[in-house]
Amino acid sequence: QVQLVESGGGLVQAGGSLRLSCAASGGTFYAMSWFRQAPGKAREFVAGITWSGGRTYYAGSVKGRSTISRDNAKNTVYLQMNSLKAEDTAVYYCAASRGDAIWLNPEDYDYWGQGTQVTVSS
Repeated sequence: QVQLVESGGGLVQAGGSLRLSCAASGGTFYAMSWFRQAPGKAREFVAGITWSGGRTYYAGSVKGRSTISRDNAKNTVYLQMNSLKAEDTAVYYCAASRGDAIWLNPEDYDYWGQGTQVTVSS
């Protein structure tokens, strides 16, 4: 059974940092990405990484402030977020694909975690 389990969310002051983790099990995954969804808004792409880690892609809203990485030995993907802003407040989801392309559309992903809340206070 495929499982993606996110952790690392929480409440942080503006300007602070958080490191999200996504532990994957029960399957073979290639590209993995982070999405987020704020109340009343659509789920949006944040960052993605290919299997080798050789290619990454970031949404403009987080580029320069966030770093996605992965440890395939641990089947875990990370999202380091720095200089957090109030507008980063959302539920953050980990998504996995059976292909090795970084898709921006959430419908192109095969598996999802349950999400972890990130709240940034201003």
